[in-house]
Amino acid sequence: MTLQHSISTVFWIAVLALAWGLARRALLWKNGRQRTVDMRGLLHIPKRYFVDLHDVVAREPFVARAHVGVAGGAILALALVALNYGLGLYLRVLDGALLFAGLMMTAGACAMAWRRSNAPARLSRGPWSRLSLSLLLFAMAVSLSSVVALTGTALAPWLAALISVAFAAGAAELALGIGLGGPMKHAVAGLLHLGLHPRPERFGDKRFATALKPLRLTADDMGVGKPSDFAWNQLLSFDACVQCGKCEAACPAFAAGQPLNPKKLIQDLVVGMSGKTDAAYAGSPYPGKPIGQHAGAPHLPIVGGLIGSDTLWACTTCRACVQECPMLIEHVDAIVDMRRHMTLVSGIVPNKGGEALENLRDTDTVGGFPLAARHHWAADLGIAQLAAGESTDWLVLVGEGGFDMRYQRTLRAFIKTLQKAKLHIALLGADETDCGDLARRLGDEAGFQRQAKQLIATLATRKFKHIVTPDPHIFHALKNEYPALGGQFDVWHHTQLLADLLETGALQPTRAASTEAVTYHDPCYLGRYGREVKAPRAVLKGIGIQVVEMERNREKGRCCGGGGGAPFTDIPGSTRIPDIRIADAKATGAAVVAVACPNCTAMLEGVVGPRPEVRDIAELLAHALEVV
Repeated sequence: MTLQHSISTVFWIAVLALAWGLARRALLWKNGRQRTVDMRGLLHIPKRYFVDLHDVVAREPFVARAHVGVAGGAILALALVALNYGLGLYLRVLDGALLFAGLMMTAGACAMAWRRSNAPARLSRGPWSRLSLSLLLFAMAVSLSSVVALTGTALAPWLAALISVAFAAGAAELALGIGLGGPMKHAVAGLLHLGLHPRPERFGDKRFATALKPLRLTADDMGVGKPSDFAWNQLLSFDACVQCGKCEAACPAFAAGQPLNPKKLIQDLVVGMSGKTDAAYAGSPYPGKPIGQHAGAPHLPIVGGLIGSDTLWACTTCRACVQECPMLIEHVDAIVDMRRHMTLVSGIVPNKGGEALENLRDTDTVGGFPLAARHHWAADLGIAQLAAGESTDWLVLVGEGGFDMRYQRTLRAFIKTLQKAKLHIALLGADETDCGDLARRLGDEAGFQRQAKQLIATLATRKFKHIVTPDPHIFHALKNEYPALGGQFDVWHHTQLLADLLETGALQPTRAASTEAVTYHDPCYLGRYGREVKAPRAVLKGIGIQVVEMERNREKGRCCGGGGGAPFTDIPGSTRIPDIRIADAKATGAAVVAVACPNCTAMLEGVVGPRPEVRDIAELLAHALEVV
């Protein structure tokens, strides 16, 4: 048998193995819940791959170039092998193109292998360390077979057999990888995931869509208690993971030594889907939890055997993992879905989380305060409280920060600034109930929907042009999550309004806002959820402040630790997330940390020891305007 015929034979065997593997894996995905998916998404895979996926990969230029080489070369090589050898054409022109593809893939695989020789700690080892060598073997076999065909060289049988074996070994990595759960399953699962994504709006006009999906709150829709409760295309998405560990490196809980690693969590869900254990996992574990003690099956409970409840409650829902994932996996959606089942079905929320939910049910405030006390701080400011049937231009929602004596300083500065600009503003007074953000993040979807519908009904009785809030969590809930429940409002974050007032000249600073160096901390629910990173910096620039940026800033900003109900569930670690963020700030040499969120104010001011002063952007602007 000639080398060409040998490769043809290996190709068709590999095709059959690939078909077997895909069918085997599809049966696992099929265990998930039914979900209607627009199959036209499959037609958009090329665009989503080259635009959306590579937008993330390109953040590491070397890796991006290597990936283009190895993945692009492999796709081209497989297409040419299918055409020239699979169909038995054996055309020299196709062998020439195949040589180019093989060399391209060889260069990419060499780059990947070099990177693996000094791999960052976040990368998984084991089979993933073998992958670059397998791909290199395949690439060299493709290149050599092309050279033989182009030159007409007669090979010794042993050499032809050796090249055929190398070709077969590389082909087996892909063909058997998906069925046996090897590294190359990500190639097929990843492409299908892009086309059948659980959050398809990520690829349209709402490219950075972040809103959680409402539950129907029926007996069969109460969150995720076992792997088979996930929708089938969510199970598919878990198989797309390449174990690069970018989520791990970005996770604030992991950095703080809390028992969460987003990469390990996704791999545990793959284990649960497959009915295996985590003994073969070759990446970083959950801090403080050894590998080899997690096992599951599609119809067995997740919490307990597969994933510990403290792992799920450690998440701050900051979406740093989602922001960094090159395969566009939705870690936070999965975590909240599992929290929903624990809260709604089991009623188990750790530490003060249960008390917060009880307060929300009883008083419509997190702290159990009388609603009328939310605006006591404004008693002397002469600001109207909007009653039913009345109208205003700007309705200010203050949120839970209205009960906090420290944050009341920020609110007073903000209101005085708006009054300085002569805006027509009003508060809701005792009729402002909680927006439901905390309830939703703690898994109480029923509580969230009740609170959201209640606030929507209250707002429907008032007339206003815009809503403005200094709380990014309220901003996100009303702007992005309320529309699914019928609430459509024009919502502004306070930094957006302040930036606009400075730009139009409605506000004109009269003195320096600060004589000391200032750094700015991006709130997760503004920078990542709301994609707003320009307005806060525009305000600071407008009052003469040159921001000294922290290493992790804008969409890459590190969480303060205040989101997702984390201050209430209070999962211990080796350090505290706000301590890490303050260390980031101190590294800049800044004396002031500018913030734009009440949670960030509370968390960062709670850091003990010497630290920069924490001041909201509204306070800095009010000082520059001499209204405080």
